[in-house]
Formats: sequence, C-alpha cells, structure tokens
Amino acid sequence: MPTLRIEHAVPSFEMWKQAFEGDPADRKGSGVTRYRISQGIEDPNYVTIDLDFNTVADAQKLLEFMEQVWAGPGKVFMVDPRARIVETVEDVSL
Repeated sequence: MPTLRIEHAVPSFEMWKQAFEGDPADRKGSGVTRYRISQGIEDPNYVTIDLDFNTVADAQKLLEFMEQVWAGPGKVFMVDPRARIVETVEDVSL
C-alpha cells in the first residue's frame, strides 16, 4: 500500500486543520483511501499526514498537486513542507 507522507510546521494547528478539512485536494477523488494526522508531542504545531492509496500513480499525482499548493496559497498554512511516497512492507499488530 503506497502512502504519501507529508510533514511540516504550521503557524496554528487549528487554522491548518480548518484548511485541511476544506479538502482543497479532493482527497477521495484523488484516490486517498485513508489518512492519519499526527502532531508533535513537544510541538503541536508540527504536523505529519499519512495519506494511503491503492496505487503509486495516484500518490504521485496528489504529490504533484500538493507541490503546486505549497508554492502558492499553501504558504499561509504550512512552513517548509516535505513529502515522500513510501510503501508499507510490514504491518504488525502486537
């Protein structure tokens, strides 16, 4: 399962979350099957988002879209965004 992992600082988690919930990337329409949001323990304004996909192509397409957002209007909500596509090779519950 490919996952687009995005991480960045935000000026305000509440402001960022409101923008995220507006869903400018049309997550479902972009092929996202599930997502998780995490905050830093020591810095709640540092956010990690994992977006799961069925295909690497869908993950790449959304990453390309997000890079355009980060270069434009996303600058207001995100500081120094970083992203990579990872593949789950093992998922174990204990």
